[in-house]
Amino acid sequence: MIKVFFETDPKSCREIWERLMPCEQLTDLWDVRGCFHDHFKRKLFFLVAEENKKLIGLIPLCFVEEHNYYTYFPGEIWQKKTWIEQNRLIARDKNVFQQMLAWLEENNIRHFSRYLLNSPSFLESFVTEDEIGYLFSSEAHHHSMENYYSAFSRKSIKTIRREINRIYEKGLEICSDHPNDFEEMIRLNLERFEQYSYFSDDKFTKSFRSLRDYLSQKGWLRMTTLKIDSQVAAIDMGCVYNNTYTLLAGGTNSNYPGIAKVINMYHMEESCKKKYKEADFLCGDFSWKKLFHLTPRPLYFIKNFDEAKIA
Repeated sequence: MIKVFFETDPKSCREIWERLMPCEQLTDLWDVRGCFHDHFKRKLFFLVAEENKKLIGLIPLCFVEEHNYYTYFPGEIWQKKTWIEQNRLIARDKNVFQQMLAWLEENNIRHFSRYLLNSPSFLESFVTEDEIGYLFSSEAHHHSMENYYSAFSRKSIKTIRREINRIYEKGLEICSDHPNDFEEMIRLNLERFEQYSYFSDDKFTKSFRSLRDYLSQKGWLRMTTLKIDSQVAAIDMGCVYNNTYTLLAGGTNSNYPGIAKVINMYHMEESCKKKYKEADFLCGDFSWKKLFHLTPRPLYFIKNFDEAKIA
């Protein structure tokens, strides 16, 4: 018989998480999410399915007190939505998942989880498309930028490369793996996006700083800084885990138009050079992602209330 119950003890939640998550990607790691949980401090509410003392399902939620609903752990809310991508809902089969959703309904648990992977396949009938993530598949191009360029029209790639070369001709300097450039990245991001920057929320800034320290300790951190005439033009924070290069945050200097294209193309070149499987540029409908022919990957959400009515 299937038993559905919830767990709130942090130690028990971690044990359940680490037993069920596959650890294939960065955000599967408890310690990565812990960098945010340590600062947002949400009350955990892990819904678990069990049969014959074997765990067969998990919907890892936490309570967002200021909006009175539950969302995917760790609940790093910014502008009423979470940020971490590629979240997983775990269930042995469709029946188990239906029972877990029914339990949430019967107990009046308002929940909204976004940026979900559509896996396992039976989830398709329960989730709705959320936003589109964008990938550069180095592996698919056989780790060759020339193969990648062949996907463009001759005129298009010529225009892009000309614009990038103009910036290189200004004496562009590329610096790698200086963790302290993180603070300058935050400054540039805030200068560019102001109140729409994640870093306008102090909890996010502290969470990212913790994430930087964790990634650096593990040897996964990749900080990339572009300078022109000794002035910082762009900084990106990324990491390499399981042969995937993920770009997490960045900042650009408005004095250098086109610098974002330069640093993004550099990441793609590095992916080929280092033979990474792919570079994940995350969600966000920035025009350069389509211009650069990145591969779209939809992510999904599931909810049981109208979030437009959130207080």
